[in-house]
Amino acid sequence: MAAASDYLELKLLDHSLGTTAFTAPATVYVGLYTSSPGDDDSGTEVSGGSYARQSASFASASGGSASTDATITFPAATATWGTITHISIHDASTAGNLLYHGAVTTSKLIESGDTFQISSGNLTISLD
Repeated sequence: MAAASDYLELKLLDHSLGTTAFTAPATVYVGLYTSSPGDDDSGTEVSGGSYARQSASFASASGGSASTDATITFPAATATWGTITHISIHDASTAGNLLYHGAVTTSKLIESGDTFQISSGNLTISLD
């Protein structure tokens, strides 16, 4: 996952250039998409069927990237969610602002009864 959203790019520029301070979110949440959210969060996020964004924690950045330090498990789907093609990092469990987004390595169809899980260390944010 490598792309920063339009929102985050502007906030980081303002913060680093001394225009306006940016307060980091207390918690970040992973979202699942069936199409690319793009930098403007215009993609299709999963909804219904017991879907909810899940909180994520990251180890301190090193070497230009940071990875999750715990497994992220979404609840079992109670309806088909569709094929997950992209994931996101948001600053809220619902609505809020998109921070980062990217394509999953392998798309996955989530049907009723399935779960989606990201193992610890398998979600990495890089800034190049």
